[in-house]
Amino acid sequence: MASFEIEGGHSLHGEITPQGAKNEALQVLCATLLTRDEVIIDNVPDIADVRNLIGLLQDMGCKVEKAGEKRWSFRAEDIDMEFLRSEKFRNDNAALRGSVMLVGPLLSRIGYAIAAKPGGDKIGRRHLDTHFEGFAKLGAKAVYDTEKAAYIITAKHLKGADILLSEASVTGTANIIMAAVMAHGRTVIYNAACEPYVQQLCRMLVGMGAHIEGIGSNLLTIDGVETLHGASHTILPDMIEVGSFIGMAAMTCSELTIKNVSYKNLGIIPDSFRRLGIKIIQKGDDIYIPAQKQNAVETYIDGSILKIADAPWPGLTPDLLSVMLVVATQSKGSVLIHQKMFESRLFFVDKLIDMGAQIILCDPHRAVVIGHNHTRQLKGREMTSPDIRAGIALLIAALGAEGRSIIHNVEQIDRGYENIEERLSALGAKIRRINDAPTHS
Repeated sequence: MASFEIEGGHSLHGEITPQGAKNEALQVLCATLLTRDEVIIDNVPDIADVRNLIGLLQDMGCKVEKAGEKRWSFRAEDIDMEFLRSEKFRNDNAALRGSVMLVGPLLSRIGYAIAAKPGGDKIGRRHLDTHFEGFAKLGAKAVYDTEKAAYIITAKHLKGADILLSEASVTGTANIIMAAVMAHGRTVIYNAACEPYVQQLCRMLVGMGAHIEGIGSNLLTIDGVETLHGASHTILPDMIEVGSFIGMAAMTCSELTIKNVSYKNLGIIPDSFRRLGIKIIQKGDDIYIPAQKQNAVETYIDGSILKIADAPWPGLTPDLLSVMLVVATQSKGSVLIHQKMFESRLFFVDKLIDMGAQIILCDPHRAVVIGHNHTRQLKGREMTSPDIRAGIALLIAALGAEGRSIIHNVEQIDRGYENIEERLSALGAKIRRINDAPTHS
């Protein structure tokens, strides 16, 4: 198990370019199963989750080739049914949260899929109800096999239907879209997630011959087609990386330029960081963060404490709340962070409290942060990353802390951030990877 050793208190300086979006990559890679033709995908991030999914696609019979820098070719001419029924497939499926999005394409293509209980982050329970409710509306049947600890989903013929999602789930919406594009007749999805990742998936599918209307809205109309053909697609920059780099600049009082961010697809993210008092200057498609010795948190018009909460797009993504919470520990003023979606994602704050942060954890979803206004640094310590987003938040805290920090279980960070220690070292961070380190809490 690998660890990071960080010497905090060093300013960063220079330019950094975000990787391709992890969440979009997992969706569009699964969508390559919908056709026997070649699909080319550009700007694929070199991260653990993506590498694991590519390996899983290869084991399923998909021919995969690297076609250039961050460019991959996929051709799923045949799908290995024997492998789909194997214990190895179930184990690999369970270890990768994004593998649940294989179900929609497999149902659409061969009428059979297996889904193990979700793996990945330790951020609380993750329900698949939205996915299965949509599949059932399209005519699929799901049973849980206790011996295999997996769901078996079958469908002789998928038929279009009106589907009202119980929640605007991003992965649920993506999965149902991929099941519906070759279903017989029309599917209408109400309360669909409309994040840029879902929009990108829809645009790729349209490029493959799908008929989808309402892209970018929460009402999607899909007219099923007989077959889909090959296409080329380019993945957006990762908005979560962009937000993470903004947080790093603020926490270390650094001047930083984030290149090629696809600003129009960042939504409310820049303004959310501005509410924490961070200066964010758009320069074309780049973001420039000047060095600031102080950033003051906004209050509401009546002077009450600011609340920052996650919400379905175009609201704030929950994946950045951990980063914003860390930034708030050194801001001037107080803020309430409300993480609505996952019940365990704020439990990492005990590590920040041990570093000297002033945080009141109200319940599993809410934390009040009283900022230090950069008058008192956090103190370096030894800690363990519980999930991707908490992991990067702890790394940001360590970069701004006084002294030495050790972060264990950085494989969690590797799942979502590409060569992060090398890229941060190029900016002046003092960080190195230690392999086979013991794990501590």
